[in-house]
Amino acid sequence: MKSLKNLYCYGPGPSSSHTIGPMRAALHFKKQLVGLEFDCIEVCLFGSLALTGKGHHTPDIILDVLKDYFVNLNFDYKSKLEHPNTLIFKAINKDEVILKRTYYSIGGGTILCLEDNSLKDDDIYPFADFNDIKNYMDKHQYTNLHQLVFDFEDKDIESYFEFIFDKMIESVNNGLNSHGQIQAGKTLFIDRNAPDIYKCASSLTNEMEKRVSFMSAYAYAVGEENASGHMVVTAPTCGSSGVIPSILYYLYHHLHFSKQKLIKGLMSAGIVGNVFKQNATISGAVGGCQAEIGVAVCMATALLCDVNNLNIYQIEYGCELAMEHQLGLTCDPIDGFVVIPCIERNAVGAVRSYEAFLFAKVISKARKNFVSLDEIVKTMNITGQALPREYKETSEGGIAKIRKNN
Repeated sequence: MKSLKNLYCYGPGPSSSHTIGPMRAALHFKKQLVGLEFDCIEVCLFGSLALTGKGHHTPDIILDVLKDYFVNLNFDYKSKLEHPNTLIFKAINKDEVILKRTYYSIGGGTILCLEDNSLKDDDIYPFADFNDIKNYMDKHQYTNLHQLVFDFEDKDIESYFEFIFDKMIESVNNGLNSHGQIQAGKTLFIDRNAPDIYKCASSLTNEMEKRVSFMSAYAYAVGEENASGHMVVTAPTCGSSGVIPSILYYLYHHLHFSKQKLIKGLMSAGIVGNVFKQNATISGAVGGCQAEIGVAVCMATALLCDVNNLNIYQIEYGCELAMEHQLGLTCDPIDGFVVIPCIERNAVGAVRSYEAFLFAKVISKARKNFVSLDEIVKTMNITGQALPREYKETSEGGIAKIRKNN
């Protein structure tokens, strides 16, 4: 498994695979141009990047990185390539291609290059699945999932997570203090709702209603920041970046958990996210929204379990349950913008993670879970493969199709 620094990264929304990934691809290609003579650069977007790239600001971020050059940007809607998030860059001199690079944006901002293996990060965790992790913990008599992080990550990992924590809290604050509308394209204008939801939550007297409403406000806050193209933390993606910060903010500001305890909870959440990223996917274009919001719910559940000192079996119970009831969740954003249903889905996901934590805390004592986390990861993967292309970030199915036809 890769470093948790690859899972949690800070960058511009609204999509890690469609914005951060293409940005990194353009930056990598730009470095390869040093010393070359060429007339122009041709960039072609394929699959989901072609179909929903405009709604995710993909062309904008690429053209910004390559603003010093003449760029022809093309969209290929028909070719079926190995990965649905494929970009091809070409440097052309007098009709001759002098440099070509093919990139895959595989989710969470991570990119691979067909012609250059240097972008492929090394594994630092010697685990194939969650069962390996449990065996390692048992061998070393670890009681907390986050303990193994310090055995394999660099010495600066705690300071890195302090940065990630601060940016998550900042993204909630920014969203709570921003008003006006989110412009998605030329015709879709969505009001920012986070400040009003927060105001409503503050006036409630029922504790359960207050908790759900505050969590929703915080998730909306980050989702609206992301949809506006502002800076967020992938958790595990930009599209699902509101789930974990919502839980984090609630635990920090309402239940007064310490920053250090919450940072360790983020580490545990990252380990669970890594299991999904390695053995399934965190890309909506590959596995549907179960790969984004679904995984985020599992990660937030792990965080809640960790900071409340639940054992490793209870963490597994909660995460398995969380994904089991997100299976088949489709990715069908209206007009390709990460607005509807994406923002609201972050709020629903945050509440679901709290419910999964309660199941792990209470019901796990009454019954043993029949399905393991590794089995549900495999199930999520094959479910994602079976989903029709229309339901995997193409805006050609589901809500996006119904709205388009009305």
